Amino acid sequence: MIMLFFQTAESCAKEKSIINSFPGDVMSPWEGGPAYYSKWSNGPSSSPNFFPIAVWLQNPADPTSGTYKNLGINTYIGLYKGPTENQLTAISSIPMVTICDQNIIGLNSVNKNLIKAWLQADEPDNAVPGTSVPTPISTILARYSEMKSNDNTRPVFLGMGQGVAADLWYGRGDRTNHPEDYVEYSKGGDILSFDIYPMNVYDAPVGSASWKLSYHNLVKQSPWLVAHGVDRLREWSNYSKSVWTCIECTNYKGNAAYALTPEIVKAEVWMALIHGARGLIYFVHTITPFVEAGLLTDTQMMAGISAINTQITSLAIVLNTQSVKNGVTVNSENQAVSVDAMIKRMDGYTYLFAVAMRAGSTTVSFTLRDFTGNQTIEVLGEDRSIKSINGGFKDSFSGYGVHIYKVKNE
Repeated sequence: MIMLFFQTAESCAKEKSIINSFPGDVMSPWEGGPAYYSKWSNGPSSSPNFFPIAVWLQNPADPTSGTYKNLGINTYIGLYKGPTENQLTAISSIPMVTICDQNIIGLNSVNKNLIKAWLQADEPDNAVPGTSVPTPISTILARYSEMKSNDNTRPVFLGMGQGVAADLWYGRGDRTNHPEDYVEYSKGGDILSFDIYPMNVYDAPVGSASWKLSYHNLVKQSPWLVAHGVDRLREWSNYSKSVWTCIECTNYKGNAAYALTPEIVKAEVWMALIHGARGLIYFVHTITPFVEAGLLTDTQMMAGISAINTQITSLAIVLNTQSVKNGVTVNSENQAVSVDAMIKRMDGYTYLFAVAMRAGSTTVSFTLRDFTGNQTIEVLGEDRSIKSINGGFKDSFSGYGVHIYKVKNE
């Protein structure tokens, strides 16, 4: 096998890692990696060993706040009615960094180095309460310009709602089923995000209007919509901006039919990453009853989140490289259970990330392009390996299963 070796100046200087490209590799669009953040002197870390893993709207001064860092979370997004000096001081003591609203305190605080991006108002694409229309796009763009004028050393973060992934989301009022709006919304941020929590959506109440039934039938128990939203937001921003996504990790409505498990959260995370998400945000509240740090009341889910984040952090330097578009062929024997995959190459190894996009079980045949002879493929985090011949091997998937494979380039 012939390999071409090249490095970015940044990875040479910081990590001495070598990205291996095979002849014939076609690379996927690449935006939002470490080099993207390096455009801002006070922006998110541009270290290839850093992958953004955030928690949404939590109180850093709460005595349990350090637990999030122990779970592998490295960023607070949203500071309630802040930032205040007390909030920033609390973050510095954890320590962690934040993405928050822009105000006088944030612009001038002795702790302003902890602020890595400015936060637009959340979900401006949803209808303003009491109206049937979203915040005008012109308002979002004007606020973006104002923030950049006040401080151009940090990016602007714009988080949008579930209309990114579900056109039938009726929370957009008169702009329901108008996905074309998002091309313009995308101009209001440097880091883009959205939220959809499909495992917390169930059958619509009996007698619901047709528009409500249509939405629930589309979204309920459909975790793959997380990946769909990532695909669309990347495309709408012309593959030029970093796209993050929010991940549900609580039964926030208190529904007795609660279906979310750590395994499904893991699947949602890897669906997002395999489809090109450059950062993750965990929604950890429960609404019924209201508990701000709802995740921290569920020891099973905490353990699952910790394991997910540990694996992501250990693979950050790999995830922060460009993917190979044509590196693998995937064939699922059960056509009802499709499996999506991502290929990356680094330091003489090929990494294959794969996730089942539907519930159920299947056996999947993978063929890694340009591999010859016999290889031993390590299945990361599972204490097992698989033998392959000429790059071909099989593995089983069930229940939105996730497998990550590592094979030496030889």
